[in-house]
Amino acid sequence: MRVIVTGGAGFIGANLCRTLLAAPEVAEIVALDDLSTGSKENLNGLDGVDLVEGSILDADLLDQIVPGTDAIVHLAARPSVPRSILDPMASHEVNATGTMRVLEAARLHGGPQVVVASSSSVYGANPLLPKQEDMAPMPVSPYAASKLATESYAIAYGHSFGLPVLAFRFFNVFGPLQAPGHAYAAVIPAFLDAALQGVPLPVHGDGGQTRDFTYVGTVCRVLADTIIRKVTDPRPVNLAFGTRVSLLEVIALIESLLGHPLDRVHSDPRAGDVRDSQADRSKLEALFPDVDPVPLEEGLRATLDWFQERK
Repeated sequence: MRVIVTGGAGFIGANLCRTLLAAPEVAEIVALDDLSTGSKENLNGLDGVDLVEGSILDADLLDQIVPGTDAIVHLAARPSVPRSILDPMASHEVNATGTMRVLEAARLHGGPQVVVASSSSVYGANPLLPKQEDMAPMPVSPYAASKLATESYAIAYGHSFGLPVLAFRFFNVFGPLQAPGHAYAAVIPAFLDAALQGVPLPVHGDGGQTRDFTYVGTVCRVLADTIIRKVTDPRPVNLAFGTRVSLLEVIALIESLLGHPLDRVHSDPRAGDVRDSQADRSKLEALFPDVDPVPLEEGLRATLDWFQERK
């Protein structure tokens, strides 16, 4: 197989490239990344991965690299809810229009399978838990709306053009290679970075908000299995396992791993954030019955080890 990973130098993309390198079914891996949030360093040592520097908005570039491809895992995006509130148009351009560019290139050049990354944020203001795929999406941020567009276009291309597609709704993926040192850092790398620097952990709100954290290794195994077995579905699929924990519980686990208490500093809740999140795992398990998720504490330990090695 020849596989393109858009956003391949990013956190999830680079981890996926490592997983695909170990798969005997995969012969060629192309990582497409404009390096706006990804890093060449994430692909260090991966001699079997061809990094193409460029944007998913570049239709000519996509026309060059997509022919002859068996599968595209579309992870490239402009991440972050707060970032989308500051610049909603930029989030739309990359996440919605960029996805259209990828789907169009696939449609025009042989119809490879396209797996796209949506987000649990599409559930937004819908208060029901756990989140089932058939619930009405109620996005409360431009980022969430752009991700709803991402999955909707993929599913529409499946129906309209017969393109083999699968749209996953990611829930708070964490793990090695996830960058901490910027204003839009995800919560677990922000916590670990602060803990190792000996400064208070930044907590937005009271810390009682809950999330369904998913270790990146589990996510990559599902993504790899998707393209190897050519799994498709006409509806979105949650990619999480219903393990709902609060941020304060995550801090307690980090304290246990480090062996000492951690200070924290609370600030106002962030605009566009949801209070609680938890996936219904039924559909995921029906499609991927052999996937055994990495437990949160084990994933935190592996992520902490990476942070300590990095420092």
